[in-house]
Amino acid sequence: MLLSAAAMGGYPFRRRIYALAGAALLPPPGGDPLNGERTAHFTYRPAIDPFAIPLLGLSGPGAPATARILTLSALEECTDTTLVVIPRPDATALFGLTEDELLEDCIEPLFIPGNLDAALAYLETELAIRKGNGPTCGRRLLLAADCEEEADRITELVTRHPTQISAVLLGDWPGDKATVDDDGLLTAPPALACKLPIRLPAVSRTEARDRLFNVLGLKPNRPRPPKRSRTS
Repeated sequence: MLLSAAAMGGYPFRRRIYALAGAALLPPPGGDPLNGERTAHFTYRPAIDPFAIPLLGLSGPGAPATARILTLSALEECTDTTLVVIPRPDATALFGLTEDELLEDCIEPLFIPGNLDAALAYLETELAIRKGNGPTCGRRLLLAADCEEEADRITELVTRHPTQISAVLLGDWPGDKATVDDDGLLTAPPALACKLPIRLPAVSRTEARDRLFNVLGLKPNRPRPPKRSRTS
């Protein structure tokens, strides 16, 4: 059986502000050949699928480690098909990044806006552009963040674009949550539990930072860039 190449829609390249690239699609390995079913899927899904649940709230002492694992899974396993968006405060909390790190680097799988509002503004704009351009095959978007006071805004965004964006959320998320203990054991409502492993491996912030830099092809202990001088 010959593999058919999926078409990729074009839209302007927005480096720096809009870290974007096209995602390659392949015809499914499954489907019902007797009925002629051929549905396009992303080329790969990792064992720990960060996109299994469109809106995943996390709580408990193991929640940060779980958010790290899901984020790293998206970056390490789906580098060519995923764009992870992490607001700067969450990148600092989850990966120990400083204010100066990953500002000047070319890091297409990862976008770090200044705060959650900027992250959501980017996602809203990006998804509106995709919709306006017709069917496109942009990277699958993953937001990893503390939901802060933006639960309604996040819910509306994911509900409107469930096949293009998912969110891993910390903080006071009002929806269904998976509670994670120190050992990585998950307790969740049935709708979430059936799509999650019983236990997730823990990863420290230091290890997560090293893995993040590794997947981005950067040296984790390289010197920080000098701070820009301020003029009055």
